Amino acid sequence: MALTKNERRLRIKNRIRKVVSGTEARPRLAVYRSNKEIYAQVVDDVNGKTIASSSSRDKDISAAKGNKSEIAELVGKALGAKALKAGVETIAFDRGGYLYHGRIKSLADGARAAGLKF
Repeated sequence: MALTKNERRLRIKNRIRKVVSGTEARPRLAVYRSNKEIYAQVVDDVNGKTIASSSSRDKDISAAKGNKSEIAELVGKALGAKALKAGVETIAFDRGGYLYHGRIKSLADGARAAGLKF
């Protein structure tokens, strides 16, 4: 029987997570997207701590107008600013099993524009 879309994404996500891990020096930027919203957080996997997080449900971002890709770019910029404030400059990007295009690419571009290095 064929895999559902979500089962396929979870298999890809597990394959990525075998390789990508966040350390204190280079934390992981994890992305989750639903049909309406997008969430991102910078995680130190060694200590099990979330350093910074941002989503499209934040007050300043949810008030903004635009399509979902433009909102994702705003989330990336906000997350980048929070991460830089917390002392993080380089990250490992974890796309969460999603293809690197559309909203995921917009979020990554926004984080780069804010000053994070991948």
